[in-house]
Amino acid sequence: MTQILIVGATSAMARGCAYAWAKQGQRLVLAGRDLTELERIASDIRLRFASNVQVAELDLDNAKHLSTRWSDIEAAHGDIDGVLMAAGWMPEDSDAMRRDTPALQIIARNFTGPVALLNAAADAFEARKNGFIVGISSVAGDRGRQSNYLYGAAKGGFSIYLAGLRNRLFASGVPVLTVKPGFVDTRMTWGLPGLFLVADPMQLGEQIVQAQAAGKSTVYLPSFWRLIMLIIQHVPEFVFKRLKL
Repeated sequence: MTQILIVGATSAMARGCAYAWAKQGQRLVLAGRDLTELERIASDIRLRFASNVQVAELDLDNAKHLSTRWSDIEAAHGDIDGVLMAAGWMPEDSDAMRRDTPALQIIARNFTGPVALLNAAADAFEARKNGFIVGISSVAGDRGRQSNYLYGAAKGGFSIYLAGLRNRLFASGVPVLTVKPGFVDTRMTWGLPGLFLVADPMQLGEQIVQAQAAGKSTVYLPSFWRLIMLIIQHVPEFVFKRLKL
Protein backbone atom coordinates (compact mmCIF):
# COMPACT_ATOMS: atom_id res chain seq x y z
CA MET A 1 0.00 0.00 0.00
CA THR A 2 1.34 3.41 -1.01
CA GLN A 3 0.44 7.01 -0.27
CA ILE A 4 -0.33 9.09 -3.34
CA LEU A 5 -0.50 12.88 -3.53
CA ILE A 6 -3.10 14.08 -6.03
CA VAL A 7 -2.56 17.72 -6.99
CA GLY A 8 -5.55 19.43 -8.56
CA ALA A 9 -7.74 16.83 -6.89
CA THR A 10 -11.00 18.68 -7.53
CA SER A 11 -10.69 18.05 -11.28
CA ALA A 12 -12.87 15.35 -12.79
CA MET A 13 -9.97 13.23 -14.12
CA ALA A 14 -8.17 13.45 -10.78
CA ARG A 15 -11.32 12.22 -9.06
CA GLY A 16 -11.46 9.28 -11.47
CA CYS A 17 -7.87 8.39 -10.55
CA ALA A 18 -8.62 8.81 -6.85
CA TYR A 19 -11.54 6.38 -7.08
CA ALA A 20 -9.43 3.84 -8.98
CA TRP A 21 -6.59 4.01 -6.45
CA ALA A 22 -9.00 3.96 -3.50
CA LYS A 23 -10.48 0.71 -4.84
CA GLN A 24 -6.98 -0.75 -4.60
CA GLY A 25 -6.71 0.35 -0.97
CA GLN A 26 -4.12 3.07 -1.60
CA ARG A 27 -3.84 5.96 0.84
CA LEU A 28 -4.50 9.37 -0.69
CA VAL A 29 -3.67 13.00 0.00
CA LEU A 30 -5.93 15.31 -2.01
CA ALA A 31 -4.34 18.71 -2.63
CA GLY A 32 -5.63 21.95 -4.09
CA ARG A 33 -6.86 25.43 -3.26
CA ASP A 34 -10.49 24.70 -2.38
CA LEU A 35 -10.35 22.93 0.99
CA THR A 36 -14.14 22.74 1.28
CA GLU A 37 -14.45 20.86 -2.01
CA LEU A 38 -11.45 18.68 -1.18
CA GLU A 39 -13.06 17.67 2.11
CA ARG A 40 -16.29 16.85 0.31
CA ILE A 41 -14.49 14.62 -2.19
CA ALA A 42 -12.44 12.99 0.59
CA SER A 43 -15.60 12.19 2.58
CA ASP A 44 -17.20 10.67 -0.52
CA ILE A 45 -14.17 8.44 -1.13
CA ARG A 46 -14.04 7.35 2.52
CA LEU A 47 -17.70 6.34 2.41
CA ARG A 48 -17.40 4.50 -0.90
CA PHE A 49 -14.14 2.66 -0.30
CA ALA A 50 -13.32 2.92 3.43
CA SER A 51 -10.00 4.43 2.35
CA ASN A 52 -7.49 6.54 4.24
CA VAL A 53 -7.88 9.95 2.60
CA GLN A 54 -6.44 13.25 3.81
CA VAL A 55 -6.47 16.75 2.35
CA ALA A 56 -3.83 19.46 2.00
CA GLU A 57 -4.05 23.06 0.86
CA LEU A 58 -1.79 23.78 -2.11
CA ASP A 59 -1.66 26.82 -4.40
CA LEU A 60 0.47 26.37 -7.52
CA ASP A 61 0.45 30.13 -8.17
CA ASN A 62 3.09 30.50 -5.42
CA ALA A 63 5.84 28.59 -7.21
CA LYS A 64 8.73 29.85 -5.08
CA HIS A 65 7.19 28.32 -1.94
CA LEU A 66 6.33 24.90 -3.38
CA SER A 67 9.54 23.17 -2.37
CA THR A 68 8.74 24.10 1.22
CA ARG A 69 5.14 23.00 0.79
CA TRP A 70 6.32 19.56 -0.37
CA SER A 71 8.34 19.21 2.85
CA ASP A 72 5.37 20.45 4.90
CA ILE A 73 3.01 17.94 3.30
CA GLU A 74 5.35 15.03 3.99
CA ALA A 75 5.88 16.23 7.56
CA ALA A 76 2.11 16.40 8.12
CA HIS A 77 1.00 13.28 6.26
CA GLY A 78 4.03 11.01 6.03
CA ASP A 79 6.18 10.01 3.07
CA ILE A 80 4.57 10.39 -0.35
CA ASP A 81 5.15 7.40 -2.66
CA GLY A 82 3.58 8.78 -5.83
CA VAL A 83 2.35 12.07 -7.29
CA LEU A 84 -0.43 12.74 -9.77
CA MET A 85 -0.11 16.27 -11.16
CA ALA A 86 -3.62 16.90 -12.45
CA ALA A 87 -3.71 20.67 -12.00
CA GLY A 88 -4.51 22.80 -15.00
CA TRP A 89 -6.45 25.88 -16.00
CA MET A 90 -7.68 27.56 -19.16
CA PRO A 91 -9.93 30.66 -19.17
CA GLU A 92 -13.36 30.26 -20.73
CA ASP A 93 -12.82 33.33 -22.93
CA SER A 94 -10.11 32.57 -25.49
CA ASP A 95 -9.47 36.32 -25.95
CA ALA A 96 -8.59 36.54 -22.26
CA MET A 97 -5.54 34.36 -22.88
CA ARG A 98 -3.81 37.28 -24.53
CA ARG A 99 -4.21 39.59 -21.52
CA ASP A 100 -1.40 39.88 -19.01
CA THR A 101 -2.98 38.41 -15.88
CA PRO A 102 -4.76 35.39 -17.43
CA ALA A 103 -1.73 34.67 -19.62
CA LEU A 104 0.58 34.56 -16.60
CA GLN A 105 -1.93 32.43 -14.68
CA ILE A 106 -2.08 29.95 -17.56
CA ILE A 107 1.71 29.56 -17.46
CA ALA A 108 1.80 29.40 -13.64
CA ARG A 109 -0.95 26.81 -13.21
CA ASN A 110 -0.07 24.58 -16.15
CA PHE A 111 3.73 24.78 -16.13
CA THR A 112 5.64 26.85 -13.57
CA GLY A 113 3.77 25.65 -10.47
CA PRO A 114 3.63 21.96 -11.46
CA VAL A 115 7.35 21.99 -12.33
CA ALA A 116 8.30 23.60 -9.01
CA LEU A 117 6.43 20.97 -6.99
CA LEU A 118 7.55 18.02 -9.11
CA ASN A 119 11.18 19.14 -8.83
CA ALA A 120 10.86 18.69 -5.06
CA ALA A 121 9.09 15.35 -5.49
CA ALA A 122 11.74 14.15 -7.95
CA ASP A 123 14.56 14.99 -5.53
CA ALA A 124 12.83 13.03 -2.76
CA PHE A 125 12.04 10.01 -4.93
CA GLU A 126 15.53 9.95 -6.46
CA ALA A 127 17.14 9.92 -3.01
CA ARG A 128 14.86 7.06 -1.88
CA LYS A 129 15.03 5.23 -5.24
CA ASN A 130 11.30 4.78 -4.92
CA GLY A 131 8.14 6.51 -6.09
CA PHE A 132 6.34 7.46 -9.28
CA ILE A 133 5.12 10.59 -11.05
CA VAL A 134 2.12 11.01 -13.33
CA GLY A 135 1.67 14.30 -15.14
CA ILE A 136 -1.49 15.22 -17.03
CA SER A 137 -0.52 17.29 -20.04
CA SER A 138 -2.72 17.71 -23.13
CA VAL A 139 -2.89 17.08 -26.87
CA ALA A 140 -3.04 20.88 -27.07
CA GLY A 141 0.72 20.87 -26.42
CA ASP A 142 1.51 18.90 -29.58
CA ARG A 143 1.00 21.83 -31.95
CA GLY A 144 0.14 25.49 -31.43
CA ARG A 145 -3.33 26.59 -32.49
CA GLN A 146 -4.72 30.12 -32.50
CA SER A 147 -7.62 29.23 -30.20
CA ASN A 148 -5.47 28.14 -27.24
CA TYR A 149 -1.80 28.64 -28.04
CA LEU A 150 -0.81 29.93 -24.58
CA TYR A 151 -2.45 26.95 -22.90
CA GLY A 152 -0.88 24.71 -25.55
CA ALA A 153 2.54 26.27 -25.00
CA ALA A 154 2.33 25.62 -21.26
CA LYS A 155 1.21 22.02 -21.78
CA GLY A 156 3.82 21.47 -24.50
CA GLY A 157 6.51 22.70 -22.16
CA PHE A 158 5.15 20.46 -19.41
CA SER A 159 5.30 17.42 -21.71
CA ILE A 160 8.94 18.15 -22.53
CA TYR A 161 9.70 18.64 -18.84
CA LEU A 162 8.15 15.26 -18.01
CA ALA A 163 10.15 13.60 -20.79
CA GLY A 164 13.38 14.99 -19.36
CA LEU A 165 12.36 14.01 -15.84
CA ARG A 166 11.63 10.48 -17.06
CA ASN A 167 15.12 10.32 -18.56
CA ARG A 168 16.69 11.64 -15.35
CA LEU A 169 14.84 9.34 -12.95
CA PHE A 170 15.05 6.12 -14.97
CA ALA A 171 18.32 5.07 -13.32
CA SER A 172 16.71 5.53 -9.89
CA GLY A 173 13.79 3.26 -10.74
CA VAL A 174 11.26 6.10 -10.56
CA PRO A 175 8.82 5.94 -13.51
CA VAL A 176 7.31 9.11 -14.99
CA LEU A 177 4.10 8.90 -17.02
CA THR A 178 2.94 11.64 -19.39
CA VAL A 179 -0.80 11.64 -20.05
CA LYS A 180 -2.15 13.53 -23.07
CA PRO A 181 -5.94 13.66 -23.00
CA GLY A 182 -8.05 14.92 -25.87
CA PHE A 183 -11.45 16.53 -25.25
CA VAL A 184 -12.75 15.54 -21.82
CA ASP A 185 -16.17 16.22 -20.32
CA THR A 186 -15.13 18.67 -17.58
CA ARG A 187 -16.03 22.13 -16.31
CA MET A 188 -13.13 23.55 -18.35
CA THR A 189 -14.53 22.24 -21.65
CA TRP A 190 -18.28 22.52 -21.01
CA GLY A 191 -19.99 24.63 -23.67
CA LEU A 192 -16.90 25.16 -25.82
CA PRO A 193 -17.64 25.13 -29.57
CA GLY A 194 -16.14 22.56 -31.93
CA LEU A 195 -15.72 19.73 -29.44
CA PHE A 196 -16.04 16.14 -30.64
CA LEU A 197 -15.40 12.65 -29.25
CA VAL A 198 -15.63 13.98 -25.68
CA ALA A 199 -14.43 11.39 -23.14
CA ASP A 200 -15.77 10.44 -19.71
CA PRO A 201 -13.25 11.68 -17.10
CA MET A 202 -14.02 8.84 -14.69
CA GLN A 203 -13.16 6.24 -17.33
CA LEU A 204 -9.99 8.15 -18.17
CA GLY A 205 -9.04 8.07 -14.48
CA GLU A 206 -9.23 4.27 -14.52
CA GLN A 207 -7.11 4.18 -17.68
CA ILE A 208 -4.49 6.51 -16.19
CA VAL A 209 -4.11 4.29 -13.13
CA GLN A 210 -3.81 1.22 -15.38
CA ALA A 211 -1.21 2.93 -17.57
CA GLN A 212 0.87 3.88 -14.53
CA ALA A 213 0.72 0.33 -13.17
CA ALA A 214 1.78 -1.01 -16.58
CA GLY A 215 4.87 1.21 -16.62
CA LYS A 216 3.87 3.24 -19.67
CA SER A 217 5.87 6.36 -20.55
CA THR A 218 3.35 8.37 -22.62
CA VAL A 219 -0.32 7.68 -23.29
CA TYR A 220 -2.91 9.51 -25.36
CA LEU A 221 -6.42 9.17 -23.94
CA PRO A 222 -8.60 8.03 -25.55
CA SER A 223 -5.94 6.21 -27.58
CA PHE A 224 -7.23 7.39 -31.00
CA TRP A 225 -5.89 10.86 -30.19
CA ARG A 226 -2.39 9.59 -30.93
CA LEU A 227 -3.37 9.15 -34.59
CA ILE A 228 -5.31 12.42 -34.71
CA MET A 229 -2.35 14.38 -33.37
CA LEU A 230 0.08 12.56 -35.65
CA ILE A 231 -1.97 13.80 -38.60
CA ILE A 232 -2.20 17.34 -37.20
CA GLN A 233 1.54 17.47 -36.55
CA HIS A 234 2.27 16.55 -40.16
CA VAL A 235 0.01 19.14 -41.80
CA PRO A 236 2.43 21.44 -43.69
CA GLU A 237 2.84 24.85 -42.04
CA PHE A 238 1.78 26.76 -45.18
CA VAL A 239 -1.57 24.91 -44.94
CA PHE A 240 -1.87 24.81 -41.16
CA LYS A 241 -1.50 28.56 -40.64
CA ARG A 242 -4.55 29.13 -42.82
CA LEU A 243 -6.78 26.85 -40.73
CA LYS A 244 -9.19 28.19 -38.11
CA LEU A 245 -8.33 25.88 -35.23
